[in-house]
Amino acid sequence: MKRQSGPAPLRFATLLFLLLTALPFAARAEVRLVMVEEAGCIWCAKWDREIGPIYGKTAEGVAAPLRRVEIGAPPDDIAFARSLTFTPTFVLVRDGAELARIEGYPGADFFWGLLGQMMTEHDVKVEPRGAGG
Repeated sequence: MKRQSGPAPLRFATLLFLLLTALPFAARAEVRLVMVEEAGCIWCAKWDREIGPIYGKTAEGVAAPLRRVEIGAPPDDIAFARSLTFTPTFVLVRDGAELARIEGYPGADFFWGLLGQMMTEHDVKVEPRGAGG
């Protein structure tokens, strides 16, 4: 009996390729920095001026993209460790669960230091950015 080399081996090879290329993405946890804010918050506005324009371009911003939420309407897809009281509050979240938070905006230098400390303590991988990026 002659063995056929038709569509079955091709389907298997395609499936294997898709599994091997998708595994790194499926295994990667989603990390976000959630900014809890409210209209009229002067400290939120200060963060927006000092950090907002550059955050997404930084290594931290790539590792934990920013998501903004209103304090009076917390999203259902995040399990906060405790109630949200202050604005701004920056909550580091992995797969919808709070890891750590910064309450208030302590200024640019302190913000970056505290954010870096939170990311290190919770094993959030931050890839160094090159001089051009």
